Amino acid sequence: MPFKVSEQFFAHPLTDRGSDAFLEDWEKSRPVVGEIIHPPKRTSPHGKLLSSFTARKENPEGKTEGYKCRNRSIQKRRKNLPAKRRELAPSIQAALQTFSKADFTDSLITALQQGQVNLNDPATTLALLKLNSVVGVTGFFNVQGTLRSVGIQCAFCHSTVDNSLAPGIGQRLDGWPNRDLNVGAVVSLAPNLTPFTDLLGVDANTVKSVLATWGPGCYDAELDKDGKALRPDGKRACTLIPPAFGLAGVNLHTWTGFGSVPNWNAYVGVTQMHGSGTFFDARLSDPTQYPLAAKDGSYNTRGVPDLVTSKLPALHFYQLAIPAPKPPAGSFDEDAAARGKEIFNGQGKCSTCHIPPLYTEPGNNLHAPSEIGVDSFQADRSPTHMYRTSPLKGLWGHTNGGFYHDGRFATLNDVIQHYNSFLGLGLTDQQVHDLVEYLKSL
Repeated sequence: MPFKVSEQFFAHPLTDRGSDAFLEDWEKSRPVVGEIIHPPKRTSPHGKLLSSFTARKENPEGKTEGYKCRNRSIQKRRKNLPAKRRELAPSIQAALQTFSKADFTDSLITALQQGQVNLNDPATTLALLKLNSVVGVTGFFNVQGTLRSVGIQCAFCHSTVDNSLAPGIGQRLDGWPNRDLNVGAVVSLAPNLTPFTDLLGVDANTVKSVLATWGPGCYDAELDKDGKALRPDGKRACTLIPPAFGLAGVNLHTWTGFGSVPNWNAYVGVTQMHGSGTFFDARLSDPTQYPLAAKDGSYNTRGVPDLVTSKLPALHFYQLAIPAPKPPAGSFDEDAAARGKEIFNGQGKCSTCHIPPLYTEPGNNLHAPSEIGVDSFQADRSPTHMYRTSPLKGLWGHTNGGFYHDGRFATLNDVIQHYNSFLGLGLTDQQVHDLVEYLKSL
């Protein structure tokens, strides 16, 4: 089962110890409780590849069978390395403290519980990479068994764990935003930031200072198109990583309705993850709104060979099939939620835009910033110049990092009080409380 490792791991020189030796030693000493199995690839009914890893049967809550790890800190460089650059990989223990996630087979789970796996040994990470057990990351090895490069998938940002086995280790939650992932820290560790410095026209230290503003769970997908590193008020310009579940029936994608799901998949896959493929959107050729995209021609990218376009239909099919997770029993007050539902559909006017059962508007679900009482900075970075009515199902599953596109509202109470004031709803504190409970029940 996949061990999801952050790209940031591979920015550090690795241990001398070989992963093959680790696998051999561990196989000899581990208890006989099952086999280490490379999980089958997930495919659509038409046989299209949907995910490089984990093909677990999902339960009604949207969880997949298996365990993985999450990490939250950065592994420091190992000392006394030879002058020649070696392969890269941090220890699993470091991974658990950073922001990535991992899945384990039953035998690995048992060994982990019995303390038979050395989580401080980077060779463990290499071994899991060789087993294709990393969620969202693919390791490419030389014939000598050394890691030469890595690739990432959508799950890199859009999967998490439920901590059911141990802190940072649990069942995979597909489509959930990885709000622990510090993309800025990952990118800043790249050995060569020249592509950024050349495009933005600044030095490496400036690039790193901007990346440092993002923090966990936040990413700026327009920085390389419009060059807006910060908001006018000096705050970060990135947006929260959104969920990739509950998209069936939802017209536009991203906080600002940038485009359809396939449009955004192509945009990210080609212009952000830099896969070799095709992306075209003439809206981004506007030299006033998107000076960098107009300059480098990324609005019309034609990678050869095109390895992305053929993947888009199956990826779209899979994303639309991921249901929003149901809230756990006891996670909200049912009586208060029942009262909150009446407020949602009545005095609160929430259902005017968040129309059940989609909890967004069928059709062109966009609104001007002035309609919702917020500034236009992020909207104006989108071709739409508007904000999308975000679907609310599964809202309880991505509260980490706050609400709205930039996390400006720390709690659901804050969101409701904003509208209570802006729209003059006249909701009492009790009504606000009940409405919060209803939102938690969706």
